[in-house]
Amino acid sequence: MQAAAGVRETGADTALVDGFVLHLRAQRGLSEHTIRAYVSDLRDLAGHARRHGVDGLRGVDLAVLRGWLASMAAAERSRATLARRGAAVRTFFAWAARTGKIGSDPALRLASARPSSTLPTVLSQDSAADLLDVARIRADDEDPVHLRDWAALELLYATGVRVGELCRTDVDDLDLGERTLRVLGKGGKERVVPVGEPAVDATRAWLGRGRPALAVDGSGPALFLGRRGGRVDQRQLRTAVHEVAGAAGVEDVAPHALRHSAATHLLEGGSDLRSVQEVLGHSSLATTQRYTHVTADRLRASFEQAHPRA
Repeated sequence: MQAAAGVRETGADTALVDGFVLHLRAQRGLSEHTIRAYVSDLRDLAGHARRHGVDGLRGVDLAVLRGWLASMAAAERSRATLARRGAAVRTFFAWAARTGKIGSDPALRLASARPSSTLPTVLSQDSAADLLDVARIRADDEDPVHLRDWAALELLYATGVRVGELCRTDVDDLDLGERTLRVLGKGGKERVVPVGEPAVDATRAWLGRGRPALAVDGSGPALFLGRRGGRVDQRQLRTAVHEVAGAAGVEDVAPHALRHSAATHLLEGGSDLRSVQEVLGHSSLATTQRYTHVTADRLRASFEQAHPRA
């Protein structure tokens, strides 16, 4: 764990956080992205504590935690950031108390910050179709990266998977005959999601004409590759989504918006919440229920625009 600017790191903090990271990887099955975020949050808390005369994480009490969160609120950090940082320290101190690393859990009485209930941009069905049409047309130049981007965007929208989940998939996870994709989600939970025919067509083109052009000896089983032959990373697919959205003339979106669009369009098309929950890999139905508000809002907007007595 690196020290915060101007604050001396302690070996005790480093050892404590290293043990926590091992716990998160081995027992919680969290993604590396989440683990890095938690470590960053703890580093920030440790720096705040030492600046206020507290000797590292073992000396943190409820007052220090509240002061830390209050300082972020004063700096106008988002509700989502506050909620995640609160979750990080609650998870950390619960583990540290349970394993005897500290005497008691100072976060037991820490109030939870509710993340904002707003969702990223949801494309209309027409805009999603325009986006994917441009991705397909762009792949006509047979550039293997453009073939990859077409297949990746089709799969993101068809399956509603997270971009990190798609980056982790291997060739054998995709069954083109059965039109299914096996996904390893949060907490190491596996699910199998259906894949539509346009995504199958795009992926066949990528596997037949794109992937062989990029594959090298060290490529391994990764479904999607970068230009140098390694497994594609999230940054490359985010760039692809932004570029295609710009070329299509639709609202600029991130890959996660394709997930939200897929869920919203499934509900608009008549899918039930339980089915959408299974496709998205949500552990709680309450998370999936957020999309009912989106579909209701869209229905209301359409009603107000079209109905003569709205």
